[in-house]
Amino acid sequence: MTSIFDQHLPRTEANFAPLSPLSFIERTAEVYPHRLAIVHGDLRQTWGQTYARCRQLASALQRAGIGKNDTVAVMLPNTPPMVEAHFGIPMAGAVLNAINTRLDPETVAFMLDHGEAKAVIVDPEFTPVMAKALALRQSAAPLLVIQVEDALYGPPSQPLGSITYDAFVAGGDAQFAWNLPGDEWDAIALNYTSGTTGNPKGVVYHHRGAATNAISNVLEWDMPKHAVYLWTLPMFHCNGWCFPWTIAARAAVNVCLRRVDAQDIFDASRTHGVTHYCGAPIVHGLLVNAPDAMKAGIPAGVKAMVAGAAPPASMIEGMEKMGFDLTHVYGLTEVYGPATVCAKHEAWDALDIGERARLNARQGVRYHLERDVRVLDPETMLPVPQDGETMGEIMFKGNIAMKGYLKNPKATEEAFAGGWFHSGDLAVQYPDGYIKIKDRSKDIIISGGENISSIEVEDVLYRHPDVLAAAVVAKPDAKWGETPCAFVELKAGAQTTPEDIVAHCKKHLAGFKVPRAVVFGELPKTSTGKIQKFELRKQAGSSVAIDV
Repeated sequence: MTSIFDQHLPRTEANFAPLSPLSFIERTAEVYPHRLAIVHGDLRQTWGQTYARCRQLASALQRAGIGKNDTVAVMLPNTPPMVEAHFGIPMAGAVLNAINTRLDPETVAFMLDHGEAKAVIVDPEFTPVMAKALALRQSAAPLLVIQVEDALYGPPSQPLGSITYDAFVAGGDAQFAWNLPGDEWDAIALNYTSGTTGNPKGVVYHHRGAATNAISNVLEWDMPKHAVYLWTLPMFHCNGWCFPWTIAARAAVNVCLRRVDAQDIFDASRTHGVTHYCGAPIVHGLLVNAPDAMKAGIPAGVKAMVAGAAPPASMIEGMEKMGFDLTHVYGLTEVYGPATVCAKHEAWDALDIGERARLNARQGVRYHLERDVRVLDPETMLPVPQDGETMGEIMFKGNIAMKGYLKNPKATEEAFAGGWFHSGDLAVQYPDGYIKIKDRSKDIIISGGENISSIEVEDVLYRHPDVLAAAVVAKPDAKWGETPCAFVELKAGAQTTPEDIVAHCKKHLAGFKVPRAVVFGELPKTSTGKIQKFELRKQAGSSVAIDV
């Protein structure tokens, strides 16, 4: 029987529109066209100008035959083209694939093929890697290569493609009549995560999730209009935790930064009056440990967001000394970056630094617009007791969760089994509902905010002719949070050195994935021959690092 609330109450364009972060830049350009949007070197670009360029990019892509559900890959640092890509590419109906700029050519080639990219936009700094990746592609499908020119970097060492980015954008219509997605479930972005296998998995984001997480960012930080946001977090990482869209919603300022450097960060903060920035623990540690003279005159009350590892007492204390307010968040690529926050309470301010560090080290509670986050028993799918001791798996439910893994229905089904997204992170839940991670069931190593698959590194180790058995675990590192530590069992009579192993890994892995410590010896195994990684983790803390 039809409800009285459904009778003669149709859903039309007048009373329903799909949620999309694209609407944020449209409104901001209409209301604040002359407000500053992007700072990059001497460039000062307003929201009106940025919106026009995004529309031109969308128009140019469509004129090039790229449209709905076509993938457009980008290999860019935190520069204006990367900001514009987050709007212009989906305005064309296409899907943005922001590639990690630290990856090796083989992995980049896999992503271009797996995502079926129709075009790629590349920064001059990364043309050598991209040139190799293009040569390694298995697909014979044509690929439009667009080369960015950046005066702050200089000309590319080996130019790629037939057109420059600015020339390509100039060929588009600044009044291009783009449309919201026909369905907010439509894909907006494709992000690759290392997962637990050698080949990365393609995580597909939808417009609804991107919009709700971007708004949640505003709410978690009480982010005001016209904030000044410094880009230390890579925009290729979970689409910059959705902050390109958040900044547009707040008519804020994108202060671009090609690379993370303490002097550059402090200079930009003073020059532009930075109010907010995000980063992995290594970024915050870099600032805390910088010379006092470098910190002189920095703005007070800067809000900083940290994820990847819990902030220790020394970091919290150091940030407070600089006058920075630190917020701890947690998430994964599959949940658009951070989807929980360690929401602070006023009562915590009166506690000593040790107790505040303990409370702030927790991964916290769900984001405003996430439906639910719980620690569940993965076998029964029931909540564990909120006693701070009983371990279960962190699981998410709601809009801030991926569509699924591209071309991988089995992994998608497993990830969403029982109606929850399974994070693979083992945790406890406290009586106040706050969550704290205790272990990572997927053996992922988080180094400088980047995920490293232990299995991928192990696969490379096994390619060495002298390696009989290998296992890789996380080694605590004061600078990077964690680094890969390789335990290697050599074949009888082998004369290989740890330095030889590192050199071998450098040939096949991106630099940040190369083991920083190599330990030789017989590996501990179960009666069935399975390597006991928990035993190796105990040893990793005392292993000696190698200069790589």
